[in-house]
Amino acid sequence: MNKNKVWLSSPHMSGNEMKYIQQAFDTNWIAPIGPNVNEFENTLQIYLGENNHVAALNSGTAAIHLALMLAGVTQGDEVLCQSFTFSASANPILYMGAKPVFIDSERDTWNMCPKVLETAILDRLEKGKKPKAIVVVDSYGMPAKWDQIAEIAKKHNLFLIEDAASALGSNYKNQKCGTFGDIGIISFNGNKIITTSGGGALVCNHAAIKEKAVFLATQARDTAPHYEHTHIGYNYRMSNVLAGIGRGQLEVLQDRVAARRKIYAIYKNELKHTGLQFLPEPEGHFSNRWLSCILTESFEIREKIRISLQKQNIESRPLWKPMHMQPVFKEYASYENGVSENLFKKGLCLPSGSNTTENDLQRIIYLLKEF
Repeated sequence: MNKNKVWLSSPHMSGNEMKYIQQAFDTNWIAPIGPNVNEFENTLQIYLGENNHVAALNSGTAAIHLALMLAGVTQGDEVLCQSFTFSASANPILYMGAKPVFIDSERDTWNMCPKVLETAILDRLEKGKKPKAIVVVDSYGMPAKWDQIAEIAKKHNLFLIEDAASALGSNYKNQKCGTFGDIGIISFNGNKIITTSGGGALVCNHAAIKEKAVFLATQARDTAPHYEHTHIGYNYRMSNVLAGIGRGQLEVLQDRVAARRKIYAIYKNELKHTGLQFLPEPEGHFSNRWLSCILTESFEIREKIRISLQKQNIESRPLWKPMHMQPVFKEYASYENGVSENLFKKGLCLPSGSNTTENDLQRIIYLLKEF
């Protein structure tokens, strides 16, 4: 059997990226400013909808860090954070000297459970520890239950950050993911639905907040003929060259979403009689299906499938290990219902890249059916 490498989610270029990259070289805009950065931000703002403002940054992690700063999080504050996620959602809380409080998931979307969130807030308040902000993740491109979560955040006057790192192209009740929080963040890492090689964006609904984010992301340099600083700044801005890649990628975003949704549909249809479970779309949810994920009957079966695919040079990956189970976060509070732990033990991400060939897709399906 053919054993060429099948990646979980590899970059997929459109062909137009080089045009914008070449423009950057031709005009010598090899810097974290320039026409590509401006156009990339403008095009993304138009896509996300009216009244959204975008700051292009060098990573989604940087965007979360700045979002926490703009939320007014300081040392010792508590930030409620989804447990079922990648560590980049939680690490910036520690950058701020704040303390994460991890919230478990619900079964419908695998995202933060509103009931557990409400329980956690009330318990923290009873303990005299009012949280400062909430970080909610649209896991694997599936939107969270935003109506309920936004209502809870408003009720308790908590700053809401949407980690839509993998959810560009997804929407909830026709509103684009990345626009539900006081601040949203998007990632353009190499494995995301579109990429700038490395990069991210901060999304907000006020121009003044974007200006503050850009100020902090460019070393917080004050207006002066010399280098003057009244704030601590960061080197977080996206380069004009990478923004050129992003411009080419944005042109094919809808095609990439359609391709990934098609891959999910093929997996689900072909494997419907195998006993494997898939995450459906609840009413009002539209997922870009960044990664197609399955749930098996047990940890042992999941591992046998993963190792079987690995032997055939096919990359797969267990679902996120919850943050409350990670050694680095063991000392922090968590509110659990067992959902995310069960997902981790039984779940597996299958190759889902929009450039996955039909032959490779059928090869994966054949192996899963054979197993």
